Amino acid sequence: MLFLFNSKGQHIANFVNGQLHSPGGENIGHYREQEDIFIDMRGSYLGEIIYDNRIMYNENSPYKNVNFGIYGNYGNVGNYGNPGNYGSIGSISGYKDINL
Repeated sequence: MLFLFNSKGQHIANFVNGQLHSPGGENIGHYREQEDIFIDMRGSYLGEIIYDNRIMYNENSPYKNVNFGIYGNYGNVGNYGNPGNYGSIGSISGYKDINL
């Protein structure tokens, strides 16, 4: 399990068993190991991990317009707690925060 944060350091997701879950536990996306990206529940590019624990949308990703298909809903994994704010990293060129 990996806590994931936005650029402001806010906890926005958990990476659990190859799936992306909201802090409350709802399945909100899937990991594509071959491309090293996350896709949303509709199969569209969602973002990727940068700096070990930040999930952000790469505006230059070659996968922005690819549909990977619907993987299904893997259910709710429950709440892993609130790790608190991880600290801001500022703006990163070519990346933007994800609205989950």
